[in-house]
Amino acid sequence: MTSVTPAVELPAAAANAAAASFAALEARLDYLEPADTELVRKAYRFADSAHLGQLRSSGEPYITHPIAVAAQCAEWKLDAHALMAALLHDTLEDCGVSKADLLEQFGPQVAELVDGLTKLDKLQFNTREENQAESFRKMLLAMARDVRVILIKLADRTHNMRTMGDMPRSKWGRISTETLEIYAPIAHRLGLNQTYRELQDLAFRHLKPWRYAVLAKAVNRARQRRRDLIQKVQQEVQNTLADAGLAARIIGREKTLYSIYRKMDDKRLSFAQVSDLYGVRVVLPNTISCYTALGLLHQLYKPVPGRFKDYIAIPKINGYQSLHTTLVGPASVNIEFQVRTEAMDLVAEAGVAAHWLYKVNKADGADSAELGTQWLQSLLDIQHETRDAAEFWEHIRVDLAPDAVYVFTPKGQIMALPQGATTVDYAYAIHSNVGDHTVAAKVNGEQVPLRTELHNGDVIEIITAPVSSPNPAWLGFVRTGRARSKIRHHLKNLAQDESRELGEKLLAQALRAEGLGQPPGQEPADRPIWDKLVRFTGNRNRDEMLADIGLGKRSASMVAKRLVTLLAARGVKPDALLLTRERYTAHENLSQGAVILDGADNVSIKYATCCRPVPGDNVVGYLGRGEGLVVHVDECAVARRLQHKDAERFITVAWADEPVRAFESGVVVTVVNGKGVLARVASAIAAAEADIVHLGMTEETAQEALDLRLVVTVRDRAHLDTVLRALRRTQSVLRATRIMSAASGH
Repeated sequence: MTSVTPAVELPAAAANAAAASFAALEARLDYLEPADTELVRKAYRFADSAHLGQLRSSGEPYITHPIAVAAQCAEWKLDAHALMAALLHDTLEDCGVSKADLLEQFGPQVAELVDGLTKLDKLQFNTREENQAESFRKMLLAMARDVRVILIKLADRTHNMRTMGDMPRSKWGRISTETLEIYAPIAHRLGLNQTYRELQDLAFRHLKPWRYAVLAKAVNRARQRRRDLIQKVQQEVQNTLADAGLAARIIGREKTLYSIYRKMDDKRLSFAQVSDLYGVRVVLPNTISCYTALGLLHQLYKPVPGRFKDYIAIPKINGYQSLHTTLVGPASVNIEFQVRTEAMDLVAEAGVAAHWLYKVNKADGADSAELGTQWLQSLLDIQHETRDAAEFWEHIRVDLAPDAVYVFTPKGQIMALPQGATTVDYAYAIHSNVGDHTVAAKVNGEQVPLRTELHNGDVIEIITAPVSSPNPAWLGFVRTGRARSKIRHHLKNLAQDESRELGEKLLAQALRAEGLGQPPGQEPADRPIWDKLVRFTGNRNRDEMLADIGLGKRSASMVAKRLVTLLAARGVKPDALLLTRERYTAHENLSQGAVILDGADNVSIKYATCCRPVPGDNVVGYLGRGEGLVVHVDECAVARRLQHKDAERFITVAWADEPVRAFESGVVVTVVNGKGVLARVASAIAAAEADIVHLGMTEETAQEALDLRLVVTVRDRAHLDTVLRALRRTQSVLRATRIMSAASGH
């Protein structure tokens, strides 16, 4: 008994060994240079030792899977790097091999391809969220920086589907659904027609085994009945085209079981009602002969009205070209004909992979015009000119995936955001409450600045705090309209609060000038006074009126005068002593009614960009119409013009003893044009403890002397003088002065 067992097991072991050997793959590599074949062999040896001892569910050595994937890639005539990556594609995850190991052994290209495949493998499509299939497809395409990553992934999926029978049945449903919804459409989109059809049929067989078996039996019976008919049609077409002097290759083809099932399901048909089960493909030497053959076919058999499509003149988006026509053949059976050239046939079957195939088959490129489609032609050109897979992939991705970034929530849900979106856009996309209270963000577990742009496949976590609120600076980097409008809405409300506070100060200041120390309070007894005042100004309530005063839409002195009149009716008289004191100090900063400037973030107080005031300057406040309080240096030309025509809108402002931030000031530095001058100017400013926030220069760079226009941040007037002195002492600097005109705005 024991002597029999090895004899029975030997063939299986031998078959396994043969499948696991490099020879099975080498037979397909005749299109590669010997040096490239050697590189592929090196990758095989590495993968073989890495997977040593591992078995597949079928009991075969694990290496049989990478070999099968590489063999499929070799069928598409992919380059040596792609074949090496196909052999190594499972080593990073399963064998403890690091990316650095691959980099050292096989170089950056192979390491990047394997890394790209490993990242795609980590993505798990959640079938409960089937509406996310489209996002997932786009994300896969967007994440692959190189088209070869997707091609190897499709080869990997195809082999896994072919060997699905060895896997536990519990996995069939998930993997088949994923194949049908994700990978088959990508294969179709890339024009890999054969792979597309095979993936669909394999997924159908494992998802609905009973329906698949019933349909397969029905198609088989129909095939037996129709065999003679199809042979007759092929013969008649061959003779007709030969008589017209057209050399054609004629192939009979059958609809896939999945496409028959879909047609029956979608249109509620029985199998007997599905008419065009059969097709005939006619492959000809050039485009002109395709149209000639079409005319001959229409004379041979009657065309079915409305069933003709010209995809040669208007190719499909994935580069597919063919003439499609459905004709009524013998015994009134509808037969679909596809008429195309050899080059079109290549593209129809291999799609994006055809640009490799095409180069191999048509080295001279003489017939390249036959490909016809600009899309595919441009791909061939790019590949031919640069052989840069990244550029090639970028080109087709423009067409395949829109300008979107696909990211994950911490719970694994996919979200699509526009290209360039930041963590703040993501926060607002989740909920405006999350956005408003964002304080920090983590991308893939690492804390990042809020302005960080997101990339495909990133997992984003937002950290919030109840006390946090939107920052006006966010408007400078957010991309989505939702985030922008939410931030603006918040800032508008904030501006209302700040404008109300400023309005309160201005009204108090105006009342002091009228001899009243304080406006009425908010007690019920004072309400009638405020109601009358609000009716007078035409506002809805007291807060709105004060905000309007703060924004400069209402004159504080006019409202104060009206309030004095209303209070006089109640017997409240102005204080003569206060009136006299205010009159004498009306134009001095010591006035108790002055608005104090401490530099704190306040949307209702702005510092003019024409003169850029800094603490220590003599300043005036202009209450612009609807723009709040604008602070100018009092000798500023713009302020002088405004004072001349709008004097009553100027109010007293004063610097706080200790402002809370640095202020911007404009400086013009005239330098002798030469090497390193900009660096010397920058280091002089840095040595004086100031920062440059903006730099502009005259465009005539050939001139001997150049004007550098800078905006620097300084603490006060004395600090600015220190900066200017440091600049004047710098080598190559001719002049350094402060800008005090409207031209300094940037």
